[in-house]
Amino acid sequence: MLVAAAVCPCPPLLVPEVAAGAAPELDAARAACADALGVLAAARPDRLLVVGPADETGQGRYAEGTPGSFRGFGVDVDVRLGRGRPDPTAPDLDPTAPERGLPPSLAVAAWLLAHTDRPDVPVEGLGVGGLLEAEHCVRAGQELAAPDQRVALLVMGDASACRTLKAPGYLDERAAGFDAEVARALGSADVPALKALDSALAHELKASGRAPWQILAGAAEHTALSGSLLYDEAPYGVGYLVAAWS
Repeated sequence: MLVAAAVCPCPPLLVPEVAAGAAPELDAARAACADALGVLAAARPDRLLVVGPADETGQGRYAEGTPGSFRGFGVDVDVRLGRGRPDPTAPDLDPTAPERGLPPSLAVAAWLLAHTDRPDVPVEGLGVGGLLEAEHCVRAGQELAAPDQRVALLVMGDASACRTLKAPGYLDERAAGFDAEVARALGSADVPALKALDSALAHELKASGRAPWQILAGAAEHTALSGSLLYDEAPYGVGYLVAAWS
């Protein structure tokens, strides 16, 4: 069953080497992520699952130890998911994942896990395509929260990318309202509200967190978790949200 969750944004700029001179601008976001991960550690889970957006229409599983890199962003920084080495024979995992490496969202998660207090338990990753339908996301979350284990989720994803004229998606007047509802739902652990997020609108607003948040909603069904919103800003016209559920 799900015992705790941390929700974090996934811009590579969270990695100071990528942000370079602008790194201090996201210090508060990094601190909030560290606090959220501390909630996971305090819950003493048996297993940690990291969920984040990927350039896929379906789902891709990543074993502990799968490598990732920020070399594509111009810096010599490599990461691994958790502390182990990938086991290509592990059931239900994508055998090509070690060759492909972690998608950027899971690479950011791996960096956060390596630099903050984290549960010392097995880690597994799940990359989720942005076009995966809501009902499939909810069903995937239900399957992740196995009843025979204490499971914690680290859920990566950004809110809208359309908050300002200089945002990656330009200004969309609907973005602020969408982000405000997501922030409210994450801050109050409102499972029905997350399940009801409009996937078409989220896609138009370039909100990469929609599918991972709905996986969280599925995993959190029939639990009594409460939520806390730790960070809610849009420093580059992109909504970055941090929340903790316990």
